[in-house]
Amino acid sequence: MSSRRLLILRPEPGASATVERARAIGIDAFAVPLFTIEPVDWESPEASAFDGLLLTSANAVRCAGEQLGALRGLRVYAVGERTAEAARDAGFDIAATGDAGVDRLLGSIESDLRLLHLCGAERREPVPGRQEVTAVTVYDASAIEAPDLSAAPGSIALIHSPRAGRRFAELVRDRNSILVGAISEAAAEAAGDGWKMVAISDRQTDEDLLALAARLCNKPDPK
Repeated sequence: MSSRRLLILRPEPGASATVERARAIGIDAFAVPLFTIEPVDWESPEASAFDGLLLTSANAVRCAGEQLGALRGLRVYAVGERTAEAARDAGFDIAATGDAGVDRLLGSIESDLRLLHLCGAERREPVPGRQEVTAVTVYDASAIEAPDLSAAPGSIALIHSPRAGRRFAELVRDRNSILVGAISEAAAEAAGDGWKMVAISDRQTDEDLLALAARLCNKPDPK
Protein backbone atom coordinates (compact mmCIF):
# COMPACT_ATOMS: atom_id res chain seq x y z
CA MET A 1 0.00 0.00 0.00
CA SER A 2 1.07 3.61 -0.55
CA SER A 3 2.89 5.51 2.20
CA ARG A 4 3.10 8.67 0.15
CA ARG A 5 2.86 12.14 1.65
CA LEU A 6 0.51 14.74 0.24
CA LEU A 7 2.10 17.90 -1.16
CA ILE A 8 -0.16 20.99 -1.04
CA LEU A 9 0.92 23.68 -3.50
CA ARG A 10 -1.86 26.26 -3.27
CA PRO A 11 -1.22 29.71 -1.75
CA GLU A 12 -1.85 30.56 1.89
CA PRO A 13 -4.16 30.66 3.74
CA GLY A 14 -5.75 27.95 1.59
CA ALA A 15 -2.67 25.72 1.83
CA SER A 16 -2.78 25.45 5.63
CA ALA A 17 -6.55 24.92 5.54
CA THR A 18 -6.14 22.03 3.09
CA VAL A 19 -3.34 20.53 5.18
CA GLU A 20 -5.57 20.68 8.25
CA ARG A 21 -8.47 18.99 6.44
CA ALA A 22 -6.13 16.34 5.03
CA ARG A 23 -4.65 15.51 8.43
CA ALA A 24 -8.15 15.32 9.91
CA ILE A 25 -8.88 12.37 7.60
CA GLY A 26 -5.56 10.68 8.33
CA ILE A 27 -3.43 11.89 5.41
CA ASP A 28 0.18 12.93 6.03
CA ALA A 29 0.16 16.34 4.33
CA PHE A 30 2.52 19.31 4.14
CA ALA A 31 2.32 22.67 2.39
CA VAL A 32 4.78 24.20 -0.07
CA PRO A 33 2.91 27.14 -1.62
CA LEU A 34 4.06 28.12 -5.11
CA PHE A 35 2.43 31.57 -5.03
CA THR A 36 1.53 34.36 -2.65
CA ILE A 37 -1.80 36.17 -3.02
CA GLU A 38 -1.63 39.96 -3.03
CA PRO A 39 -4.40 42.58 -3.28
CA VAL A 40 -4.32 44.98 -6.22
CA ASP A 41 -5.78 48.46 -6.52
CA TRP A 42 -9.26 48.41 -7.98
CA GLU A 43 -12.23 50.67 -8.36
CA SER A 44 -15.66 49.43 -7.42
CA PRO A 45 -18.37 50.01 -10.02
CA GLU A 46 -21.82 51.12 -8.96
CA ALA A 47 -23.61 48.24 -7.27
CA SER A 48 -26.90 49.35 -8.83
CA ALA A 49 -25.59 48.29 -12.25
CA PHE A 50 -25.60 44.63 -11.21
CA ASP A 51 -28.01 41.95 -10.03
CA GLY A 52 -25.46 39.86 -8.16
CA LEU A 53 -21.82 39.22 -7.28
CA LEU A 54 -20.00 36.26 -8.85
CA LEU A 55 -17.19 34.85 -6.69
CA THR A 56 -14.96 32.00 -7.84
CA SER A 57 -12.39 32.21 -5.03
CA ALA A 58 -12.38 33.17 -1.37
CA ASN A 59 -9.24 35.19 -2.20
CA ALA A 60 -11.49 37.80 -3.81
CA VAL A 61 -13.29 38.35 -0.51
CA ARG A 62 -10.06 38.48 1.48
CA CYS A 63 -8.34 40.91 -0.91
CA ALA A 64 -11.16 43.26 -1.94
CA GLY A 65 -10.74 45.50 1.10
CA GLU A 66 -13.06 48.27 2.23
CA GLN A 67 -14.62 48.70 -1.21
CA LEU A 68 -16.36 45.38 -0.73
CA GLY A 69 -18.75 47.11 1.66
CA ALA A 70 -20.31 49.12 -1.16
CA LEU A 71 -21.37 45.86 -2.82
CA ARG A 72 -22.92 44.20 0.22
CA GLY A 73 -26.44 44.69 -1.10
CA LEU A 74 -25.71 42.26 -3.93
CA ARG A 75 -26.43 38.58 -3.42
CA VAL A 76 -23.50 36.25 -4.06
CA TYR A 77 -23.24 33.43 -6.57
CA ALA A 78 -20.28 31.42 -5.28
CA VAL A 79 -18.22 28.60 -6.73
CA GLY A 80 -17.53 26.29 -3.82
CA GLU A 81 -18.69 26.17 -0.24
CA ARG A 82 -15.44 27.71 1.05
CA THR A 83 -15.97 30.77 -1.14
CA ALA A 84 -19.59 30.99 -0.03
CA GLU A 85 -18.50 30.75 3.60
CA ALA A 86 -16.01 33.60 3.15
CA ALA A 87 -18.70 35.76 1.53
CA ARG A 88 -21.19 34.92 4.28
CA ASP A 89 -18.63 35.85 6.94
CA ALA A 90 -18.15 39.18 5.14
CA GLY A 91 -21.85 39.95 5.48
CA PHE A 92 -23.22 38.81 2.13
CA ASP A 93 -26.35 36.81 1.42
CA ILE A 94 -25.74 33.74 -0.72
CA ALA A 95 -28.03 33.26 -3.72
CA ALA A 96 -26.45 30.02 -5.01
CA THR A 97 -23.41 27.83 -4.37
CA GLY A 98 -21.96 25.66 -7.10
CA ASP A 99 -19.74 22.63 -6.60
CA ALA A 100 -18.52 21.86 -10.11
CA GLY A 101 -16.92 25.00 -11.53
CA VAL A 102 -18.13 28.36 -12.73
CA ASP A 103 -19.67 27.13 -15.99
CA ARG A 104 -21.91 24.66 -14.18
CA LEU A 105 -22.93 27.32 -11.68
CA LEU A 106 -23.85 29.84 -14.37
CA GLY A 107 -25.79 27.17 -16.22
CA SER A 108 -27.90 26.49 -13.13
CA ILE A 109 -28.98 30.04 -12.25
CA GLU A 110 -31.37 32.58 -13.68
CA SER A 111 -30.82 33.91 -17.16
CA ASP A 112 -30.24 37.59 -17.97
CA LEU A 113 -28.53 38.38 -14.67
CA ARG A 114 -25.94 41.12 -14.63
CA LEU A 115 -23.10 39.76 -12.52
CA LEU A 116 -20.01 41.49 -11.17
CA HIS A 117 -17.13 39.00 -11.02
CA LEU A 118 -14.44 39.91 -8.47
CA CYS A 119 -11.49 37.77 -9.46
CA GLY A 120 -7.76 37.28 -9.84
CA ALA A 121 -5.52 38.72 -12.55
CA GLU A 122 -5.14 35.28 -14.14
CA ARG A 123 -8.41 33.49 -14.70
CA ARG A 124 -10.27 31.38 -17.20
CA GLU A 125 -13.20 33.28 -18.62
CA PRO A 126 -16.54 31.51 -18.17
CA VAL A 127 -18.12 29.97 -21.24
CA PRO A 128 -20.31 32.73 -22.72
CA GLY A 129 -23.87 32.24 -21.52
CA ARG A 130 -27.08 34.05 -20.86
CA GLN A 131 -25.74 36.20 -18.05
CA GLU A 132 -23.76 39.40 -18.56
CA VAL A 133 -20.54 38.99 -16.54
CA THR A 134 -18.25 41.95 -15.81
CA ALA A 135 -14.85 40.95 -14.43
CA VAL A 136 -12.90 43.20 -12.06
CA THR A 137 -9.46 42.14 -10.82
CA VAL A 138 -8.96 42.49 -7.06
CA TYR A 139 -5.94 40.25 -6.45
CA ASP A 140 -2.93 38.69 -8.14
CA ALA A 141 -0.77 35.66 -7.45
CA SER A 142 3.01 36.20 -7.39
CA ALA A 143 5.27 33.20 -7.90
CA ILE A 144 7.54 32.27 -5.00
CA GLU A 145 10.98 32.18 -6.58
CA ALA A 146 12.51 29.11 -4.95
CA PRO A 147 10.00 26.99 -2.99
CA ASP A 148 11.54 24.04 -1.15
CA LEU A 149 10.39 21.04 -3.18
CA SER A 150 13.05 18.66 -1.84
CA ALA A 151 10.31 16.43 -0.41
CA ALA A 152 8.37 16.27 -3.70
CA PRO A 153 9.87 13.00 -5.01
CA GLY A 154 7.58 10.13 -4.07
CA SER A 155 4.73 12.41 -3.03
CA ILE A 156 1.18 13.01 -4.26
CA ALA A 157 1.03 16.61 -5.50
CA LEU A 158 -2.33 18.40 -5.44
CA ILE A 159 -2.78 20.86 -8.30
CA HIS A 160 -5.51 23.42 -7.55
CA SER A 161 -5.21 25.51 -10.73
CA PRO A 162 -3.72 25.51 -14.24
CA ARG A 163 -1.22 28.14 -13.14
CA ALA A 164 -0.03 25.91 -10.31
CA GLY A 165 0.26 23.02 -12.75
CA ARG A 166 2.46 25.04 -15.09
CA ARG A 167 4.63 26.34 -12.25
CA PHE A 168 5.07 22.90 -10.67
CA ALA A 169 6.09 21.48 -14.05
CA GLU A 170 8.66 24.26 -14.46
CA LEU A 171 10.21 23.52 -11.06
CA VAL A 172 10.26 19.71 -11.08
CA ARG A 173 12.45 17.84 -13.50
CA ASP A 174 12.40 14.32 -12.02
CA ARG A 175 8.69 13.56 -12.30
CA ASN A 176 8.47 9.79 -12.60
CA SER A 177 8.00 9.14 -8.87
CA ILE A 178 5.29 11.79 -8.32
CA LEU A 179 1.54 11.23 -8.52
CA VAL A 180 -0.52 14.29 -9.49
CA GLY A 181 -4.05 14.94 -8.29
CA ALA A 182 -5.61 17.77 -10.32
CA ILE A 183 -8.74 19.74 -9.53
CA SER A 184 -9.74 19.96 -13.19
CA GLU A 185 -8.82 18.72 -16.64
CA ALA A 186 -7.31 22.14 -17.40
CA ALA A 187 -5.09 21.90 -14.31
CA ALA A 188 -3.97 18.39 -15.33
CA GLU A 189 -3.18 19.51 -18.88
CA ALA A 190 -1.16 22.46 -17.56
CA ALA A 191 0.99 20.10 -15.46
CA GLY A 192 1.98 18.19 -18.58
CA ASP A 193 3.17 14.61 -18.73
CA GLY A 194 5.98 12.47 -17.36
CA TRP A 195 4.40 11.96 -13.92
CA LYS A 196 3.97 8.50 -12.42
CA MET A 197 0.21 9.04 -12.57
CA VAL A 198 -2.26 11.88 -13.15
CA ALA A 199 -5.79 11.73 -11.72
CA ILE A 200 -8.54 14.35 -11.97
CA SER A 201 -11.10 15.23 -9.30
CA ASP A 202 -14.74 14.49 -10.11
CA ARG A 203 -15.74 18.03 -9.11
CA GLN A 204 -13.81 21.25 -8.78
CA THR A 205 -13.76 21.55 -4.99
CA ASP A 206 -11.07 21.14 -2.37
CA GLU A 207 -13.17 18.46 -0.67
CA ASP A 208 -13.39 16.34 -3.81
CA LEU A 209 -9.68 16.84 -4.49
CA LEU A 210 -8.90 15.59 -0.99
CA ALA A 211 -11.19 12.61 -1.55
CA LEU A 212 -9.16 11.84 -4.67
CA ALA A 213 -5.95 12.18 -2.65
CA ALA A 214 -7.28 9.74 -0.06
CA ARG A 215 -7.99 7.20 -2.79
CA LEU A 216 -4.49 7.63 -4.18
CA CYS A 217 -2.96 7.27 -0.71
CA ASN A 218 -4.82 4.04 -0.09
CA LYS A 219 -4.23 2.14 -3.29
CA PRO A 220 -1.19 0.18 -4.46
CA ASP A 221 1.35 2.26 -6.35
CA PRO A 222 0.81 2.20 -10.12
CA LYS A 223 3.46 0.27 -11.97
